[in-house]
Amino acid sequence: MTVLFCDLTGSTAMGERLDPEPLRALLARYFEQMKAIVERHGGSVEKFIGDAVMAIFGVPTLHEDDALRAARAAVEMRDALPQLGLLGRIGVMTGEVVTGTAERLATGDAVNVAARLEAAAQPGEVLIGEPTLLLVRDAVEVGPVRMLELKGKSQPVPAYLLLSAGSAPERRHDAPFVGRERELEAVRGSWQRVVDGPGCELVTIVGDAGVGKSRLVAEVVSSLPATVVRGRCLPYGEGITYTPVIEVLRQLDRLPLDAAAAAAVRSLLGQSTAATSADEIAWAFRKTLEDAAAERPIVVVFDDIQWGEATLLELIEHVALLSTGSPILLLCIARPELAERHPTWPVLLTIQPLNDDKVQELIPDGIPADLRQRIVRGAGGNPLFVEEMLAVAQEADGEVVVPPTLQALLAARLDQLASGERTVLERGAVEGELFHRGAVQVLAPEEAHVTPRLAALVRKNLIMPDQPQIAGEDGFRFRHLLTRDAAYRALPKASRAELHARFASWLEEHGVDLVELDAIVGYHLEQACGYQQELGIPVDAALAARARARLMAAGQRAKVRLDNPAAVSLLKRGLAFLPAGDIDRVELELVDVLFETGNGDEALHRVGSFIERTSAAGDRISELCGRITESILRSYVEPDGATEKIAALLERALPEFEAAGDDLAMYIGYTALGHVANMRAQHDESLQAYDRAAFHAERAGLPARLVGYRSSTRFHGSTPVPDLLAWMDEQGAAATSNANFRAFRAEALAMLGHFDQARTILAEARTELADRGGRLWLGALAGQASLEVELLAGDPAAAVAFGDAGCRIVEELGERSMLSTLVGLRAQALYAAGRLDEADAAARRASDLGASDDAYTQMLWRQVRAKVLASRSEHGEAEGLAREAIAIGDQTSMLDAQATAHADLAEVLLLAGANATGTAELEEALTRYERKGNLVMARRTRSRLNELREAAGASSPALPPPACEEAEVELALGAVEEAVDVVGVGEPDEARADGRPDQVGGRHPA
Repeated sequence: MTVLFCDLTGSTAMGERLDPEPLRALLARYFEQMKAIVERHGGSVEKFIGDAVMAIFGVPTLHEDDALRAARAAVEMRDALPQLGLLGRIGVMTGEVVTGTAERLATGDAVNVAARLEAAAQPGEVLIGEPTLLLVRDAVEVGPVRMLELKGKSQPVPAYLLLSAGSAPERRHDAPFVGRERELEAVRGSWQRVVDGPGCELVTIVGDAGVGKSRLVAEVVSSLPATVVRGRCLPYGEGITYTPVIEVLRQLDRLPLDAAAAAAVRSLLGQSTAATSADEIAWAFRKTLEDAAAERPIVVVFDDIQWGEATLLELIEHVALLSTGSPILLLCIARPELAERHPTWPVLLTIQPLNDDKVQELIPDGIPADLRQRIVRGAGGNPLFVEEMLAVAQEADGEVVVPPTLQALLAARLDQLASGERTVLERGAVEGELFHRGAVQVLAPEEAHVTPRLAALVRKNLIMPDQPQIAGEDGFRFRHLLTRDAAYRALPKASRAELHARFASWLEEHGVDLVELDAIVGYHLEQACGYQQELGIPVDAALAARARARLMAAGQRAKVRLDNPAAVSLLKRGLAFLPAGDIDRVELELVDVLFETGNGDEALHRVGSFIERTSAAGDRISELCGRITESILRSYVEPDGATEKIAALLERALPEFEAAGDDLAMYIGYTALGHVANMRAQHDESLQAYDRAAFHAERAGLPARLVGYRSSTRFHGSTPVPDLLAWMDEQGAAATSNANFRAFRAEALAMLGHFDQARTILAEARTELADRGGRLWLGALAGQASLEVELLAGDPAAAVAFGDAGCRIVEELGERSMLSTLVGLRAQALYAAGRLDEADAAARRASDLGASDDAYTQMLWRQVRAKVLASRSEHGEAEGLAREAIAIGDQTSMLDAQATAHADLAEVLLLAGANATGTAELEEALTRYERKGNLVMARRTRSRLNELREAAGASSPALPPPACEEAEVELALGAVEEAVDVVGVGEPDEARADGRPDQVGGRHPA
């Protein structure tokens, strides 16, 4: 509401000068006149304080223009005081207040600031606050801003000297006109009947404020060969019944030919004092229009007729019914309240909100996509809302907030509802933009007619039926998100706290099938606790515990699906409810996510604090869990010797975890054990560790997890591709939400030759990770999975590009362990692209970055350097490096990487002219490719061997495909067909001709 304070100046001297009785009479006239002015503008006097007046605008009735009413009242009060021989100061401020309490008086910061502004004003001045100016700036004139140091305010408060206040100007139509083809056709059809008749037609266009009624009319009449005149009904004031008629008559600037009618018009215009009646005015107005229409067809636009008095509406109907032979089009514009006040009034058109595509056309091209979407969603198809939100977003650096003008408009609309309807709407707003009938009934048990109230709100275009999210319920959605916000803001915070808690309990019972039940219930419990805390009420410990449990469970699920921003938010919010001194190992989940999103410093700080607290509390198991987590994080940034340190820590910790029977600790311990085996490229051992970790996670009640790591170890280890894909199909929908899981599926598909499917899966995964803030895994996908798919597909240039992107992302995060392997993979891609010098430089860098116990990186850089040296005829050193890579690979279970190492040695030997030993190495590579099920590389290697045999003139026949290959293909395709939504996969895609078929990089253990 808007608060106005008016206080007299010099009242003490006046009391000394005047006798008490004349002073009392003067003050009585002052109070009476000030009260009359306030009430004339729709406000009410809250109280008299000495010789000060406090008035409020917005109670008991809220208007969209309360701020302007207060400003106009302030100007009139300022001008009236000298006529009483008095001088005063006035302050006006708009803001949220609490009213309707037992004391009834309005309370809030707006009241205090209004009083301070009044005290800061000079005699004869009106000062208004900035929130008021934002609502009235198009209708007032103000002086320069004054920054005031006000008592009780920590920052200077801007104030403006109010010079004058007029009426709200008509809305400008700067935005483009979009859509409305059907409505345009209907109005133009009425116009055609008017001129063809000729005759008079009445067209009434109804729609919410800002939906585009006036713009539609302006678009139509701008092209009509007619005289166009306009009149607008005012929301309040004295003698306003005929204001729109007087406006029309003044624009026509003529009198009717009939003398009696002309006399009635003069009386209405105040040009004579002759008495006249409503019937005579209606008749005279019709005669004036008919005379004008005889010369040229006429269009009369009456705007905002929902505010029109019954007398005005009867006048319009009089013209419509009796001007049968004159080409007159009466266009009336109204809001939905017209039907409530005058249910029998004929309506031709109801303007609905624009669809999202049309709203997009209203937004300038330069607006960022995320801001566009927020505006589209918030505007709900209302062009005015779009325009106002755009203006505020541009002033607020892209933040979408509800402009104060719209807040006032929506609050006034809701204030007109019947008490039961408003209650139902507010209870629905507690649930959110989409709500359910059952929830409203639980939140409003005193309301016996919820269903009829909802139907009434649908008729009033405030809500609409929607698909329910809960079985057996009726669903509804607010037509405008801003309407929901306005209804919610009207609830006192004490009520919000109670209603959120009650709704959470209802949802726990009825929403058990909701995927995001924990997040939604946690949010409402969090809101209940937050409002209790804000109001100084002791926070309900049981509510806080429920909020913590729900938010943490939701955060853990978000972590599993790699939705990192959601995981960070949910876990932090849940931990905020942890009682002081308590320890929850879920904090270690947050540490992991923070590190993956690039917040390494915060992650290490949190885990360090966790270790200190658990150590001080004597919680040995939790302390060890923290130390393990910290060691793994540090291994990414300081990889040298890190694997041995983690292994040594686990050797001490795992027996303690086993002895304690602590499943959560064992999950952490065995996950770390899998990490150690991973770094050593012992993927079959890693698989056992991760599978056991998943077992303990399930026993600890954690959501299904580690599907990315468990698919990684199967992919990189000795598990054949068909077995990997069959296992993936058994994991269910929860696993497919994990982007890393899908990335390894894509690589497996690429090994079968289905490159387009693999690329599609990876593109979706990269987009998802970018949206969710998973930068570490985005780097891994861009630099590893996508790189290797392109190498398999024979497109080394694309592989290099993905390698560049992945290295850049991971390097920005300050992570070295993964970076070293990515650099090695990029070196393989550069060699395949024929960029030997760059490949050599990348291999050397991988050597510098890689930890001595990072088996895969140690293989990669040796393989690439060996091939580069061989191409430079440095055959001895080249063969030595290549054989070192094979020796390292033999200590691992990386079957596919072993095959590639043998293929790379073969190339080194063939470049040295050692064809026999080179051929033997290719045969060894083929054996391993076939065991792994890498059909693409098996075919290429076999083709290469046949070429060598033909070149050597060998008498032995070409190598045939193994008998098992086609069966393996069918098995693998059957395993993936349903998962990738492919019917009849057909033949594998052809590799690009420019690929180096015998060059495929290995796989990173992560």
